[in-house]
Amino acid sequence: MDATVTNTTGEGKTWGGGNKPLKASYGKLMMWFFIVSDGLSFSGFLAAYGFSRFKFIDSWPIADEVFTHFPFLHGVNAPMYYVAFMTFVLIMSSVTMVLAVDAGHHMKKNKVIIYMFLTIIGGAVFVGSQAWEWATFIKGDYGAVETKGGKILQFLDAETGKRVALEDFAIALPTERVQNERKNGVWYQSEGTLPTYTIEEVKAGFAATPNLLIRTQILNEKGEKTILSREESLARLNNDAVGIVEGANLRHNEYGAPLFADFFFFITGFHGFHVFSGVLINIIIFFNVVIGTYERRGHYEMVEKVGLYWHFVDLVWVFVFTFFYLV
Repeated sequence: MDATVTNTTGEGKTWGGGNKPLKASYGKLMMWFFIVSDGLSFSGFLAAYGFSRFKFIDSWPIADEVFTHFPFLHGVNAPMYYVAFMTFVLIMSSVTMVLAVDAGHHMKKNKVIIYMFLTIIGGAVFVGSQAWEWATFIKGDYGAVETKGGKILQFLDAETGKRVALEDFAIALPTERVQNERKNGVWYQSEGTLPTYTIEEVKAGFAATPNLLIRTQILNEKGEKTILSREESLARLNNDAVGIVEGANLRHNEYGAPLFADFFFFITGFHGFHVFSGVLINIIIFFNVVIGTYERRGHYEMVEKVGLYWHFVDLVWVFVFTFFYLV
């Protein structure tokens, strides 16, 4: 009997190299690998944020009291409005990317150009908005004092219950202030920018303004920050306050726990870097579309691959927005 020989080297056979996993090209498959691995990174960051917030649940800053600014509306209390606007812009850019990919499938070059341009604009607006949000967060709005244990004390008007800025009550005293520098040979590191007011000027202004109260960063049973009486406020300020905090950085945070600022800069910065990178990649693909590179290839797969990345970035922001700003 003649031996039967099975041909396993032809195209389309299991080991012949003709099959594509999940019918996806090599480029799209690698993009999916990247998305999965990067998604795990963001999951770890958000999980760390969740554990840290749970640990300091009684003193964690309230997002509605931190992100209250809106460009060109100085002094207007608009909690979360601008963050919601940023989220809307990014989600709409994901919609225009879907339309660009669909236009590419139908080989409609002009529509791909239009929708990719709108996607780039949306991404640029989001990155610019995030930069503005960072600058506002770093600068601060009211200022606060820090205690010996690193706790934050904020100031309120007893009649209205609203925050009061240091500049509204601090009294300037004729004292000379010197910034610490390493070259003096005394300090291990240079001191940061000097605050606008000294702790003595804040104490003097607080004592001279009887309608002021202090609010601590500790939350009560209602989830609101604890407000001290006038007597308790004076005692706490005179006995525990050691420094002035204006805005937020990696060491101090006028809104509450410094760890909140650390996570804010790291998580939103890491995501912002992804969006910025996506904008640059989209610009490159956009110009390739304009000069007809993909038209000559006969397909717009590169638009589809960058679209996968862009949708991933948008999806990650939905989780960041939910866990960091809303919960």
